[in-house]
Formats: sequence, C-alpha cells, structure tokens
Amino acid sequence: MFFTEIMEQDVSGLPDSALLSFSELHHSLQKIVHLLEDCTRSGARVWMLMKSHFVSTQFSSLIRAIATALDIIPMNLIKVSVEVKELVEMVAKQARKAKMEVDPDDDYAMKRVMMILNQFENKFEPDPIMIKRVLHHLRIDSWSECHKEIRGVLFDNTDLNYNDDQSIGKPNLEIILSCLNPEDFRCPISLELMTDPVTVSTGQTYDRVSIQKWLKAGNLICPKTGEKLSSTELVPNLNLRKVIQQYCIDHGVQISKFQSQSRDISSTILPGSLACAESIKFLSEYLVRRLRNGTVKQKSRAAFEIRLLAKSNIYNRLCVIEAGAIPLLLTLLSSPDTTTQENAIAGLLKLSKHSNGKKVIINHGGLNLIVNVLKNGLKQESKQIAAAAIFYLSSVQTNQKLINEIPQAIPALIDQIKTGSSCGKKNSLAALFGILIHPRNHQTALSSGIIPLLSNLISTSQKPEIITDSLAVVATLAESFDGSDTIFKASSLPLIIKTFQTSPSPAAKEYCVSILLALCNNLGNEVIAVLATNTNLIGFLYTLSTTGGSQAAKKARSLIRIIHRFHETNSSGLMANWDSSRIAAVGSC
Repeated sequence: MFFTEIMEQDVSGLPDSALLSFSELHHSLQKIVHLLEDCTRSGARVWMLMKSHFVSTQFSSLIRAIATALDIIPMNLIKVSVEVKELVEMVAKQARKAKMEVDPDDDYAMKRVMMILNQFENKFEPDPIMIKRVLHHLRIDSWSECHKEIRGVLFDNTDLNYNDDQSIGKPNLEIILSCLNPEDFRCPISLELMTDPVTVSTGQTYDRVSIQKWLKAGNLICPKTGEKLSSTELVPNLNLRKVIQQYCIDHGVQISKFQSQSRDISSTILPGSLACAESIKFLSEYLVRRLRNGTVKQKSRAAFEIRLLAKSNIYNRLCVIEAGAIPLLLTLLSSPDTTTQENAIAGLLKLSKHSNGKKVIINHGGLNLIVNVLKNGLKQESKQIAAAAIFYLSSVQTNQKLINEIPQAIPALIDQIKTGSSCGKKNSLAALFGILIHPRNHQTALSSGIIPLLSNLISTSQKPEIITDSLAVVATLAESFDGSDTIFKASSLPLIIKTFQTSPSPAAKEYCVSILLALCNNLGNEVIAVLATNTNLIGFLYTLSTTGGSQAAKKARSLIRIIHRFHETNSSGLMANWDSSRIAAVGSC
C-alpha cells in the first residue's frame, strides 16, 4: 500500500536522504528473498537444520535493517494517507522488537543429527528410532527425497513411502536403460550414460568427454557412421539431456552426474578427501553387515545400495570388495525373490569391473552361480546383467578357459542371443566374443549351432550394432579352420559378401573383410573361386583399401592380391592347356 501510493505521485523533489532510505529498504528486501529461496531449496533440509542458528541470525540482521530504513524515511516529505503512515510506523516498530529464535523442535532435531554423526564418526550403527524421528521432523517421507538429502542406507523397517520408485527393488539407471532402448541414452563410444550429450556434424550424438578424447587422438571421422567430419564443432543436445534427466527424476533415480560437465571415471581411483574415504569405508562395512545379518528385505536393500555405490566410482568398488560384499552377494543369486536376485547380480556386475572383484568372484566359485542366473534367472533383466558380468570376467585370459569348462555357459549365451531382449543379445554377443578369444573354446560354440544363428541375425536384425557384434563373433570363429569350414558349409559366404557391399558401417565392413580373408587362408581356392566370380567385389575392396582404417585397408589389399593371383594362375593354366592341345594336334598331323 505504501509503495503503491508513492508510485502515484511525483517523487522528483525528494531529498537524496529519502532516495538512499528507499535504496537500503530495497536491498534488505532483496536479501530476504534470496535467504528464503536458500531455505526452501530442494535437497537442503538437513543443511538448513544444521545451520538454523546462523539463518536465524541472518533474518534478525535483515529485519533490523528494514526497521532502520523505515525509521529514516522522511515521512513528512512524502504525501501518503494517514492510514498508510500509521501502517509504516507499525511495521517499523514491529521490526525493531522482532526476535528471530530457533524453534525448540528444530534445536532438538539438530542435536539428534549431531548424535547420529558422532555415532558414524565412532563407527557405531546409528539408532534407527532416532533417525526416523529426524526424518519425520524434516518431512522426508519417500526414498527419493531421502537420497536428495542423505547418502547411504540409514533405514531399517521404516515407514517411508516407496510408491514413487516402487520400493528398493526399482531398477537403477543402468537397468532402466536396459529395459528401454539402450541406444537412446548411452554413448556409442563408452556405452555409458550420456551426461553431457553433444551432436557432431554427421548428426550423431555422443557424450562430450568420449568424443573429445576421440578427436584428440587424431580421429576425424564419425565413430558410428565412419563418415568424415566436416567440422569438429560439438553442439550440445539439450533436448536429449533434458529427457534423460527428467526420466531419472520421474523414477526416483539419484545420480551425481547431472552436472555441467561429465567426469572421467578414472579420476575416481582415489577418494576426494580423507573424510570421503572413511565415510565410504564405513558405509561399505555397514552394507556388508546388512547383507550378512539383515532380513530378506534388508539384504535386498543393501544389494541395491551397493549397485548405486559401485556404479561409477572405482574407489567405492574397492571399498565394497574389501569389506567382503562379493561372497554375500553370490549367496543372494539363488534367492527366490526376483528383486533380490536382480539387485545381487547387478551389484556383482559393478564389482566385476574391478580387477580385484574379478579375482574374488572366481575364487569364491561365483562363475558357476552367475552362469546359473544367465540360464535360469527369474527375470530377463537378471539374465542380461549376468551376460554382461561374464563379459567383464572374460577379459582375464585364464577365465576364458574356466567359462568354457562350464557346460551350460556358452549354450546359455547362445540362448540369450536367440530369445533375449536387444540388450540381452548385445551383452551375450560381447561375452561370447570375449570367451572366443581363446581358440580352444571355438568348438563348443560351433557345435551349439552359433553360425546359422548369427547368419540369421546378420540378415534380419534392424539394429546395426547387433549386426556388427554378430560379425565380430563370426570373424573370431573364422580364424580357425573348423570355424571357416562351418561358415562355408552353412552357406554364409554370400551373406558376408552382400553385407560387405551394402553395410554403411566401417566396423561391419572390416569384420566382413576379416572373415573373407580368414576363409581364403583356411579353405583356399574353394572360397577364392567364389570371390573371383563376383565382379563387383574388387571395386569395393579397392574403395576400402583407400578410405578404410589401417587394419581394414591392409586386409582389403591382401584380399585383392589373393584374387589377382588366382586369376593369373588360372589364366596361365588355361594357356598351358591350350598350348599342349596345339602341340598334340600338330604331332598327329
């Protein structure tokens, strides 16, 4: 009312002291607005509680500033109504007398939080009743709200509302992506979540960190299409970024990657600080105690927390492994509860990415248990996660042999390739590729009918990455004589030639050339004769030899030489036969 009446009159004649008073009043009100915004900021309830004395002091200071500004306004020089003048005087009087004190309940809750922190510091498990009271006081009544405020498992059988994320068993981000189309949110280079998606000149989208590394390595072609980049400019894909963030928010998924720039996971080998190191160690030990002594529900929650804790931090993985989580997670793989099994296998997947995790899983007989989930998992998601875990385990050479020694392993992967989801197929193809690096494992895959299955995938799949991965497995098998022989007898050669000539993917073309070269080396003229009769093939090989990568070009040149040598040999043989016939004819005359 005061400001409205002032705006309706000419204030040009007011002295500078009056203008200064209004300026001070304006600044004080602005500061109060900013302070109120800080107090109501999302995820700041615990912080505001612990800073309540400081905040109350700030409010007191600002209200006194308002009282001072109102006192020095020359009301006798301002033409406003008597009622408004009385109102201004009343506000100034109240502001002078106002006392901002911390609410007794807030003060009591703050002391409880301090007690909880002291229990953490001394490595004691906090009192769950005390925790529930603090959460109730802060009106934190859902799992997602808790994750905004507090990192770690702090609940026993609390009455939190899990409807917003379907209890603790709701898949974390990696499984959500698996259930959707993984190509939508994953970077084609790193296969990880794109936290800062950018688009290159070919229209393809990558995570900024991954594509920047690609460009710094001197690569000036698009990793996905193989096209030459007309520009190295990276355009932020803001729409995709919003979609990823909104999807995670809607499903209560809390990740720390929603930042202006994504960070390289290699930087997480060491903890950020000593305090961080100790807190992660304590949290890991706490989770392992829950896995060992908790109820079925608590064990599932602990496994879920391990999934989150080990997702994108190498140091966290090490702490969880050293705390002894892997043997306990392995026991949960046989759980009849679908959620518990899924959380356990997902936790093991994260830990299998660490070299120490691979060793512990193998030493505790985990390979057989993971293969059992791959074959008999209660959910499709669990099966495809098991396939991914086998892929990481197969990166160790000795493990490749161990996996093949399990009779169900390779057949179970092949079954996933047949009947699994898109993500299940991709994970299983990657795992199979890793296993087949060991040549002695080829026969098991070949006798399980892998070649006809992959040929069908190559000819019918609508997903380029599935075709490329299938070709990679065929190329690995083609390196052995038995593999080449099976490929040729399965009549897959025309399909490989056609794929080479029609596929837009540079990786697919290179695998096709690798297969053709291996077939020529292993089976000789029987294959070369087929290639030599294809008049268009040489042209495609010449193109690849000049535009492809170094390895692809080298293989293309080798194939060209083999085909030319075959033509020369056949021509020489025909000429020799023709000359012999002429000599015989002259002799008879």
